Amino acid sequence: MNRRGREMEPIRQQLFKILICSLLLLGALQPLSAQEGHSKYVNPFIGTSGFGHTYPGATVPFGMVQLSPETGNFKWDYTSGYQYADSTLLGFAHTHLSGTGVSDLGDVLIFPFQGESSKMKSSFSKQTEKAEPGYYTVLLKEGNIRAELTASAKVGVHQYTFSKTGKASLLIDAQNGLVNSPRELGMHILEGQLEAEGNQTINGYIQSKKWVTKRTYFTIVFDRPFIANHFTDGDKKRKLIVDFEVSKGTKIGLKVALSTVSIAGAKLNMQEASGKTFTAIRTAAKREWDHYLSAMEITGTLAQKQNFYTSLYHLLIQPNNIADADGKYRGADDKVHQSANKNYYSTLSLWDTFRAAHPLYTILYPERNAEIVNTMVDHFDAAQTLPVWTLAGKENWCMIGNHSIPVIVDAYLKGLPGFDAERAYRAIKKTLTTNGNPKHDWKQYDSYGYYPSDMTKTEAVSRTLEAGFDDWCAAQMAQRLGKTEDYQFFLKRSGFYKNLFDPSVRLMRGKNTDGNWVKPFDPLKVSHASTSGGDYTEGNAWQYSFHVLQDVPGLISLMGGNEPFIAKLDSLFTMDSKVFGDGALVDVTGLIGQYAHGNEPSHHIAYLYSLAGKAWKTQQLIPEILANQYKNKPDGLSGNDDCGQMSAWYIFSSLGFYPVNPADGKYVFGTPAYTKASLKLGSKTLHINAKNLSPENRFVQSVVLNHKAIKEGYITHQQVMAGGQLTFIMGPNHL
Repeated sequence: MNRRGREMEPIRQQLFKILICSLLLLGALQPLSAQEGHSKYVNPFIGTSGFGHTYPGATVPFGMVQLSPETGNFKWDYTSGYQYADSTLLGFAHTHLSGTGVSDLGDVLIFPFQGESSKMKSSFSKQTEKAEPGYYTVLLKEGNIRAELTASAKVGVHQYTFSKTGKASLLIDAQNGLVNSPRELGMHILEGQLEAEGNQTINGYIQSKKWVTKRTYFTIVFDRPFIANHFTDGDKKRKLIVDFEVSKGTKIGLKVALSTVSIAGAKLNMQEASGKTFTAIRTAAKREWDHYLSAMEITGTLAQKQNFYTSLYHLLIQPNNIADADGKYRGADDKVHQSANKNYYSTLSLWDTFRAAHPLYTILYPERNAEIVNTMVDHFDAAQTLPVWTLAGKENWCMIGNHSIPVIVDAYLKGLPGFDAERAYRAIKKTLTTNGNPKHDWKQYDSYGYYPSDMTKTEAVSRTLEAGFDDWCAAQMAQRLGKTEDYQFFLKRSGFYKNLFDPSVRLMRGKNTDGNWVKPFDPLKVSHASTSGGDYTEGNAWQYSFHVLQDVPGLISLMGGNEPFIAKLDSLFTMDSKVFGDGALVDVTGLIGQYAHGNEPSHHIAYLYSLAGKAWKTQQLIPEILANQYKNKPDGLSGNDDCGQMSAWYIFSSLGFYPVNPADGKYVFGTPAYTKASLKLGSKTLHINAKNLSPENRFVQSVVLNHKAIKEGYITHQQVMAGGQLTFIMGPNHL
């Protein structure tokens, strides 16, 4: 290097440092959605139109707060409080359901406005609406107000930018959707009030009744003093307007902390957001989402990544930890309890999620699923029966079965740490032998060996079939714990499904107390307990006749062996897709023949071909379902996401396997959707490779795990968790 070169070197180094700093600064100034991490693939608007019933607002994994826009409430279309096609907003509320078929929540609604607005709603342009994990924004046309939302686990954070100088106001509605008559569809307020504390804090609570009767306490802290406040509903004190003086471009921030226990609990929860800016909380939310979403990696198209990571996102926004920061929570008995580990989970849609969502939690987030299991047993201590469908800590008795039982048993058999097996088993046994669930009369069930249609009145066939799976699960845990008598009792009951199989039509059919089949019998008629009664739950005889998760070989035998069974499956998938009956168009959606992917009882059926010796037919169907029933657009889900179950099906099936029996530790092979995928399992990783995969090469030729061929049609949980290399050899010909 010459002298001039040596003289220039320090300058070059300085310029290089400046360049690096500039690039780092440029990266920091990029929109959060453009930063690295899988959250960039998540589209929270998927499922917000049509049947999906998801919401686009801000939340964090398993968080108490779901801060999201309200465009409607308390109708079937608005179970999440939002429909993508709407162009008017009612405000932003702090609790929401994702993908359910019944509405509730919508607690503590905030609506910003300027001037003397009497509408208390605003139109908006879809072009101004954006959402990503942990963040939502929209421009309200009324007043030209920019709304931005983010959240921590127990605190919803708002930021409103006002476009005019003068008075700016915020409506605080303790419970949106109030109705005045018990006959009206909506939220019924039992009691509640709002109260100002100084000129920067509002405290309040509401006790309401819709799907459940619940209490919500909250505290609201503004980032500046308000100049006035007044109630719009007089002495009821449930709707309050607070006023501020602002200049053009002023941002008003507020934080809303929730609690099921008390205002003091809400104030304690507020500490997790105190002293933090909106941007800091938003950044932390995105960081947490990226952490959880990093549990899996896939190599696929942009559309596949958007579907995949949005599915994982939807899986993780519930169950919700409703315990306060000190571990206190309000339980099923409406009393305040103390959680030893400061966790208590609700929004447990177990009729849906026991099938694939909880098995997926067990693989990817085992510690979290163990905490959820502990919640179920804690619920039993308060209610003397295990949960069926809990919301805000309360039982709503929606759906049938006692499907916390397979979740508990699966966790026990797979060795999840942190819960007392004997205590859990006592809860299972009492739940399955003592009448605490209004939809299951065990004396009747034991006496007849099925639920008689003329005595049970509704869902008799479905209740029998779903109880059978719970019994099988109880038997497995009893056997492992050395309780031989209990094992034999529950195993025998798990075979009661055979008593409702009519060999003349080879379908599951209602039977009366006299032992005669129910007449007339139309196997295509969909029944829905909430509207028409009938022997099935959100389905018909064709869909439920394959609902024997615990004993597929026994079901195949009943139908006459593999070939007749396969012929019956062929009929299911190829017959006319027309459905009729009350509630048919609501729940029985995503039809392929009479297979209804939009509702959970069908979710395992495509994999039954594999268990009957025709795996290629499973491999033919799975790509069709993945491609046609999951799309990266607002109406992209063929049915309610049901608290992540539809999403869990997508994740499992796109990886190449699925838990037909969610508690036997086996994942039945289908066909992979990606050339490469990986699951991070603590210190180990399972790498999944699909050699020669293409639209033409859709059939599995062989499966190899760590250089050893798998002869069985499944991979075990132990094999998955051990990590290594799982390779599918793909080809054009079915075997």
